[in-house]
Amino acid sequence: MRILHLGFEDHRRPGSGGGSLRNAEINRRLAERHRITVLVANYRGARRRVEDGVEYIPVGLPLGYFPSLISYFLLVPLVARGCPADLVVEEFAAPMSSVLTPLWTRRPTLAVVQWMNSWEKSRQYHLPFFLFEMLGVRLHRRFVTVSEDMRDRIRAASPRSVVDVVPNGVAVPELAPGLRRGRDIVYLGRLEIAQKGLDLLLVAFARIALRIDGNLVIAGDGPDRRALEKQAAGLGIGHRVRFAGRVGGAAKFELLARARVTVMPSRFETFGIVAVEALSVGTPVVAFDIPCLRAVVPPDCGRLVPPFDSGRLAEAVLDLYDDEPRRARMGAQGREFVRQFDWDQIAAQQEQTYEDVVREGRAARPEPGRAR
Repeated sequence: MRILHLGFEDHRRPGSGGGSLRNAEINRRLAERHRITVLVANYRGARRRVEDGVEYIPVGLPLGYFPSLISYFLLVPLVARGCPADLVVEEFAAPMSSVLTPLWTRRPTLAVVQWMNSWEKSRQYHLPFFLFEMLGVRLHRRFVTVSEDMRDRIRAASPRSVVDVVPNGVAVPELAPGLRRGRDIVYLGRLEIAQKGLDLLLVAFARIALRIDGNLVIAGDGPDRRALEKQAAGLGIGHRVRFAGRVGGAAKFELLARARVTVMPSRFETFGIVAVEALSVGTPVVAFDIPCLRAVVPPDCGRLVPPFDSGRLAEAVLDLYDDEPRRARMGAQGREFVRQFDWDQIAAQQEQTYEDVVREGRAARPEPGRAR
């Protein structure tokens, strides 16, 4: 197959999240059997390239994060029409979710939905992004999403849709022998306050900083680093918070493996890949009890607390911090739990959906060569 993936976020872009990592892991596996082209939003330093057999083409203007996405949304239909494909895969993307692919192409289409929070972005930017999301869900008939919660949301908006749940995965590299657990609390992810709830994490850590001897390590990059540094200083914990920058590959898993506890203070999530990665190296996870995270933080692997309650978040971290036997039990359960998140199996599941959509499209249109 020739697969055109409207992927919007390049996994090489600073500040990119778990969704782009998912796409990279699946696409590089499928590239062994199919021709895959990914259109991504442009950014400074981006270039057209082939990586792991996948062609990446930047679209739009290399501006800041939000302006570059808007230019991507405006131009991607024009660029996509010039790319040959048997299947067009549209990745729902912030802030608008959908570029309404079925309106401008007759080729078979599939929506991959890892993100559906345009209402929050509409409130944040005071623009009606949610209208594109609503129409996009109604236009598409076939979907892949990463969680049962997201599947329920799609079906509620479009009862006729067919939605396959294909989760994210994890591939743990070989870690250094004798790696020892440290004393720090770790956050790993994009530095974005609105979604990731890092303002709530800083308030929670300020409550317990004097009662533990480890620091809070915030790893990742994103648009809100300066605001977070300012908040930490204002709370009097600036000297106890270390911003580690972007961490990837084996270094990422080593950081998680050394953590006493990993915290995910997100206000909303698509899947929670960091939780799975932390559990894969035996580190318990503390998070808010929100959709998607419930599916990847079972009670025997971590703690879920009432949403957006910094006090309860602090208590849960403190409760686990010095309880080594409990953390060890959770770590063992976590390693067992993540066995189901194998990238090879996940890629095969998504490939099957792709093949089904193309076959259905050919049956509905006997002359696909005429479709653009």
